Amino acid sequence: TLPEKKMVFKGLVTNKEDMNKLMLTPLIRYPLPGGSALITFEKAEVAQRIIAAKEHVVELSYGEELEEHDRCRVRVQAAPVELLLPSTLEMGLTRSSRSILVSDLPSLGISDESLLDKLELFFSKTKNGGGEVESREFLDDSGQVVLTFAQDGVAEPLIARGHIQVLIGKGKYELKISPCLNGDITSLQLQPCCCPRTVLLSGIPPVLGQESMRDTLEIHFQKASRGGGEVDALAYVPAGWWGVAVFTEDVALP
Repeated sequence: TLPEKKMVFKGLVTNKEDMNKLMLTPLIRYPLPGGSALITFEKAEVAQRIIAAKEHVVELSYGEELEEHDRCRVRVQAAPVELLLPSTLEMGLTRSSRSILVSDLPSLGISDESLLDKLELFFSKTKNGGGEVESREFLDDSGQVVLTFAQDGVAEPLIARGHIQVLIGKGKYELKISPCLNGDITSLQLQPCCCPRTVLLSGIPPVLGQESMRDTLEIHFQKASRGGGEVDALAYVPAGWWGVAVFTEDVALP
């Protein structure tokens, strides 16, 4: 299930072949139950060795001189992390007949709500080429505003102008007017993907505190003698808790 997301497309297209393409960057939220951990190694081959072994005996008494019968060990299970990633996304776009996208807004040091009030006041006047404003909304993280008019025939002439000078307070500012597009996903295809460097550890009993268990797991799995290697990241969720891990695109470093 994909959440509704408002987007603003900006910039110039230099290659005509790219005009109908939309690049997706994965941001996957992965539920992590209690008694489990995610461990990401610097090298993929280390993760594959850990997964191939399936079960690991983790020593909990590192650094202590104990007799064999006094040592404490736990068995944990290792498994790959499998995610569903979008491979193909098709969107149908429709141009709104009553809405405009207002950009190049000035930075006036006033609240967003006050700026929306001033824009609504300007664009609601017929002498400015506007009409009754039905709704107004700031688009998240874009610094742009969508204004929707109550009647047809108001938005198109404003869009045709492209720019308009707006009186806000004691200053005049030239704002850009663009069409507002509504999009719906018409086709979405997913493909399974295994994280090459990350391993899911499960069956971890709550015999140590959270920080101590995390350190113990990292010490164990970074030992080359146990098939491990350098650990890039480790997240542990104790029994009785739930966590959420966020996976992003794995970019190789030079």
